[in-house]
Amino acid sequence: MLGRLSLRARLLLSVFVLAAAGLAAADVATYQSLRTFLLDRVDQTLQAGHPQVEADEERDARIPGPDPDHGPPAQGIDWFEVRTLGGHVLRSGFLVGGGSPPEVPGQVAPSARRVNRDGERVSYFTVPARKGDSSFRVRASIDPRHPQRVLLVAASLHEVGGTLHRLFLIELLATLAVLGAIGGVGLWAVRIGLRPLREIETTAAAIAAGDLSRRVQRAEERTEVGRLGRSLNAMLVQIEAAFRAREQSERRLRRFVADASHELRTPLAAVRAYAELFGRGAATHPDDLERSMSGITREAERMSVLVEDLLLLARLDEGRPLEQTPVALDEVVVQAVDAAHVLDPDRPVEVSLEQATVVGDRDRLRQIVDNLFANVRSHTPANSPVRVSLERRDGRAVISVADSGPGLNEEQAAQVFERFYRADTSRARSSGGVGLGLSIVAAVAQAHGGEASARSAPGEGATFEISLPLA
Repeated sequence: MLGRLSLRARLLLSVFVLAAAGLAAADVATYQSLRTFLLDRVDQTLQAGHPQVEADEERDARIPGPDPDHGPPAQGIDWFEVRTLGGHVLRSGFLVGGGSPPEVPGQVAPSARRVNRDGERVSYFTVPARKGDSSFRVRASIDPRHPQRVLLVAASLHEVGGTLHRLFLIELLATLAVLGAIGGVGLWAVRIGLRPLREIETTAAAIAAGDLSRRVQRAEERTEVGRLGRSLNAMLVQIEAAFRAREQSERRLRRFVADASHELRTPLAAVRAYAELFGRGAATHPDDLERSMSGITREAERMSVLVEDLLLLARLDEGRPLEQTPVALDEVVVQAVDAAHVLDPDRPVEVSLEQATVVGDRDRLRQIVDNLFANVRSHTPANSPVRVSLERRDGRAVISVADSGPGLNEEQAAQVFERFYRADTSRARSSGGVGLGLSIVAAVAQAHGGEASARSAPGEGATFEISLPLA
């Protein structure tokens, strides 16, 4: 049942129930305390007036039986009666004004264990009147001088009942007023306290609608709700970053698929064209046949290179482990430089190497340097110099390849390691390959626990650095 109520309703109900229980307990304790106090005072009055009644009864100061013409012999005593232990009434009197006497049981015998200082056996009890709704406080005693007689004296509890009734009304009104005040103040306090939760609810609804930039306002650490808001804000930052990263990943994936499709479509179209040439009679013409077969072979090799690069990137993305052996990185760079001289003999190459050993896959590390040289050949003039260096820096081996080409602007330098990215968006074959070379460089470096970076400025050439942890 409580689970269906709102948090505000449950808080208010809990406060109200606890306050009502506390006030009720206080009211009952106050009522019982006052009642006991008033009854003790009546008992004291009966105790004080009892000797005079007893003395008058012994001197036969009163005529046996009710005597409405005489007042009580002692202050606060309204009725007396003398009876035997068997319950036979010997004398009784008072009740000025014709009131109804108390309804005392037939046999009253005070306990022998309750004896006062005068040796009397005494007991006190409350009984109702024989008629009406009033009640009496009765003192029953047995004098040791008259062990066969019981003296009963009683005082009306009308004033006590009136006092207790007024106390009950005062407590009831005060309790209702306090509960009303607690309800009002509690409602105000709960509204103030839950206001941040409503803001969190509003923020969550806005985020669910797609506004990931919304945050919880006034999230202070001094309150539990404020700390919840700060935690929620921190979570929202991460969620927004994750969504942005996912969106960027989806965009890169769509572009990757589109670029891969584009790059594969070109050689496939060429293969289909050569096949159609063969079908139109190239088989009977040796020159056309050789042209068709060489064209198909060339395009198939292009597709094989592209597919191999894509498979390599896919394996690196999956985190498949590479070979882990000590590799003398300076030897790898020397071999790559020699290969670059063979492919581009007119290009001046300045080399500066330090000995450095890393742990990794030798073939993939060689591929990094080869791809950097291939990037230089594709995007710089044939006779422009290139500077290659290998140095040890802060526990890492840093390979640097700097060219003297046209350079890159800030946006191009930030995207140069993305897959299929090319600064020349025309996709002309003269502008280089398919745009996977530098992507492989970055992926292989990351797989070895390193990183790739580029810095450049238009007209000042470009410098590519690969940082790998030393063995």
